[in-house]
Amino acid sequence: MSSGGDVKDTQAQCDASASSIKETVREKYGKLAARQKVTGCCGPGEVTCFADDYTQLAGYVPEADLGLGCGVPTEIARLKVGDTVLDLGSGAGNDAFVTRAIVGSSGHVIGVDMTTPMIEKARGNAAKLGYTNVEFRLGEIESLPVESGSVDVVISNCVLNLVPDKARAFSEIRRVLKPGGHFSISDIVVQGELPESLRGSAEAYAGCVAGAMQQQDYFEVIHGTGFTSIQVAKEKVLDIPDELLRQTLSDKEAETFKSSGSRLVSITVYGEKP
Repeated sequence: MSSGGDVKDTQAQCDASASSIKETVREKYGKLAARQKVTGCCGPGEVTCFADDYTQLAGYVPEADLGLGCGVPTEIARLKVGDTVLDLGSGAGNDAFVTRAIVGSSGHVIGVDMTTPMIEKARGNAAKLGYTNVEFRLGEIESLPVESGSVDVVISNCVLNLVPDKARAFSEIRRVLKPGGHFSISDIVVQGELPESLRGSAEAYAGCVAGAMQQQDYFEVIHGTGFTSIQVAKEKVLDIPDELLRQTLSDKEAETFKSSGSRLVSITVYGEKP
């Protein structure tokens, strides 16, 4: 039987680990906001990029597109004119501005990001555009600075995988949504098993891989939070370059992995709050 001290020690270790992850994310994305060269969802030198092409979308703002996404959550978000929409991990405002083009001047878009330089960059972009119904708030996804039951739709693009406590994150999403509201989230998950050595290298190659859960576990979290009508609306396999495989696995291990069906996948998930 574990003692109370053991439980407290374990919790303290978890809290310390979560804090370390958040500080790493803050530092990295702060540099990205300043356009310093670090690895995001694109590989070194941006030879391979997981981000989708936004350039043809209404509301696209080049200065807000840092290439950090892994999908286009607005595609399946069922946005309507006048909706209040919350963008989690809003970065420089890319998805928020595309959303604003759909919900119109009568809608309201709130972006939340925990990185101060990103918030400043997004606010600057919104000011240049003259948008009065798009705002950006500094805060964490596990403790959103948003009123309960005030949002029609929640979107997010390749951010929740970086959140240490995903169950708490989805609980917060449920809290801020109005009854009958819904979410559309693009994220990275793992199907099958990635060798530990390969997972570490993949995270170094593309930072958005860090924190990626098994897809089954990811959906268990969503179901456990009380969402319904959950579906994968879009799926895209993220290729792991052969060069990366050769750097981390023997030829035999690489062939075994290729034939195993295990893979990294970008999914865009839809779910509703009853």
